[in-house]
Amino acid sequence: MTKNANQIVVIGAGIVGVSTAIWLRRAGRDVILVDKGAVGMGTSYGNGGILAACGVAPVTAPGLGAKGPKLLLDPNFPLFLRWSYLPKLLPWLMKYLSHANEPDTRRISKGLAGIVADSVEQHKSLVNGTSAEGWITDSDYCFAYKDQTAFAGDALTFELRQQAGFVPEIIKGGAVHDYEPALGPDIGLLAVMKDHGYIRNPAGYVQALAQVLVAEGGEIRQAEVIDIDLTDGKISAVITDQGRIDCAGAVLATGVWSKPLAKKLGLNVPLESERGYHVVFKDPSIHLNATYMIASGKFVATPMDAGLRCAGIVEFGGLTAGPSKAPLAFLHKHVKLNFPTLKYSGVEEWHGHRPAPTDSLPLIGEIAGSGVFAGFGHHHIGLTGGPKTGRLIADLITQKGTNIDLSAYDPGRFA
Repeated sequence: MTKNANQIVVIGAGIVGVSTAIWLRRAGRDVILVDKGAVGMGTSYGNGGILAACGVAPVTAPGLGAKGPKLLLDPNFPLFLRWSYLPKLLPWLMKYLSHANEPDTRRISKGLAGIVADSVEQHKSLVNGTSAEGWITDSDYCFAYKDQTAFAGDALTFELRQQAGFVPEIIKGGAVHDYEPALGPDIGLLAVMKDHGYIRNPAGYVQALAQVLVAEGGEIRQAEVIDIDLTDGKISAVITDQGRIDCAGAVLATGVWSKPLAKKLGLNVPLESERGYHVVFKDPSIHLNATYMIASGKFVATPMDAGLRCAGIVEFGGLTAGPSKAPLAFLHKHVKLNFPTLKYSGVEEWHGHRPAPTDSLPLIGEIAGSGVFAGFGHHHIGLTGGPKTGRLIADLITQKGTNIDLSAYDPGRFA
């Protein structure tokens, strides 16, 4: 087959890949979206659904390195480790914790803001006038604390949010339960971020976006990408288990599974799975008026079509092990504590894999002049930053240009 000078293969049908494919198609490129699984059924399936525009603070806050071992042993903190995995994890973990200082936290926060701060606008721009626009719901995003002292413990995080343009409205005391009657009595303060939003069904949303792509002339294939064919250092084809796809460029957007193909292109990406969990409480007796981050349990609560989804937890255990019991038990316990009147008909439990680079910043850009563009490593901001990432990659491929400094996301930092 002759190489198609206009054809781009997007590898990975999560929110980043589908968004990239749509923006490329709208820029006039022939696009084939390829994934070994069903669209939207990987990591994009299980997230908390919140368009967290204010989500600019990395997990590696100052002092985490010193506190980490103690937190791992604390049954009331949502950090878990498969101890048998520690020897393999340790090199990555040391690099990760090396960023748990204030200068790096501020630098990383600035990079995250460039991807997420206009999240709601970016999602709406992607879906405007399409069959997918009904999936987005405007909402406040509330951070729930026991009291003023607990809130003050996150002072640096809220300073970083303020620098990104997000200043909370503070609600205290009895006004908390006027605002949200479903919250338990232990919540005495809400920091309310206006002008946010959420997706009522993340998998359904990504699948709807895939339908938009097809309606606009793109193509979707279910196949496993096993190699990339390079000619004189430039991509000439993507090799799948269903055959060869000749192309002029490709986008690697397969989350934590991107590492092997990236290595072929000269990147040694320190990328780990940060396993996340969710529980959907079906037919809930409560309906939340907003979306919530419950600070004491570090989980989000989102009212979705399928029920109340409570999602979060950090667990390190690699890609192959099944779900652990302790993180799910933690979620159930803290949901009961914070939403004491909640009743439901059943639950859905899920665990998946966030792609976590050691510096908490995604890889966005061309890899070593190969014509292959990275779009992975989004850690906690995949859904939030997917459409913006897709637009940036499409602009790079079509040489449209951007007024954003992309150096923080340069894949070459792991060359």
